Amino acid sequence: MVGHARVKKAVFPVAGLGTRFLPATKAVPKEMMTVVDKPVIQYVVDEAIEAGVEHFVFVTGRGKGVIEDYFDIQYELEATLKARNKKAELSLLESILPKAGTASFTRQQEPLGLGHAVWCARDIVGQEPFALLLPDMIMKSEKGCLKGMMELYEVAGGNVIAVEECAPELAHRYGIVATGEAVGEGFRITDMVEKPAPGTQPSNFFINGRYILQPEIFEILETQERGAGNEIQLTDGMLKLVKQQSFTGYHYRGATYDTGAKDGFIMANIAFALSRDDIRPLVEADLKALVAALK
Repeated sequence: MVGHARVKKAVFPVAGLGTRFLPATKAVPKEMMTVVDKPVIQYVVDEAIEAGVEHFVFVTGRGKGVIEDYFDIQYELEATLKARNKKAELSLLESILPKAGTASFTRQQEPLGLGHAVWCARDIVGQEPFALLLPDMIMKSEKGCLKGMMELYEVAGGNVIAVEECAPELAHRYGIVATGEAVGEGFRITDMVEKPAPGTQPSNFFINGRYILQPEIFEILETQERGAGNEIQLTDGMLKLVKQQSFTGYHYRGATYDTGAKDGFIMANIAFALSRDDIRPLVEADLKALVAALK
């Protein structure tokens, strides 16, 4: 990478309460709910690993200790698997274990918004660019979303945000970007609007939950006033940073599933199950039978 500091760290804000999935999330963090046979957070971490991330920073909250335990050695389980000669299962556990010292955990004591969660990671990230991945959003594509963003970052530098197209009439639901000149697999971002009033959106490209940000965002978030929902909003901070640094939109063309919503969670399970050779035949047959029974 010439001229651009390498992105080695990724931040995962996992302190959310998951109220849309109560009562399940009373006992299980939403990030640990499984899509087929892997927790949601594992899909997002795998995406970061594919992109070359070396250090994983989790911003947690009360009741999220199970996430820290998940990314640690479980001696009793491994001893049992060894005694039963379960080599495949042992290999699987080893494959998801971060190397010693590459996973960090910090607390967001109050639910003050995404911007505040990002700010809580400031001392671990330090003065270097970092990736930010919202764990509710899991992506399915031949090339990972963050990997594509990293490739664009090598060309464009600055800040990179992944965007997708939505129907114009749905733009009021999202953070929307204004588009400029083409750059690689994306374009310059000239402005951002959070949930624009219907008919006023500058484009139909919405921010999908993946970012590469420069460390100056921390200084902005430190004094950022509360915005929508009485929370410190990341978009408000980026609106200030866009006046100081370049922002590029990476046009992501894969599938995105919002596992923080019930329909998105169900569709993610179906999509990932159908992509698995070991269970696709049974799942596909059961789905066809279910649909036929509803007609």
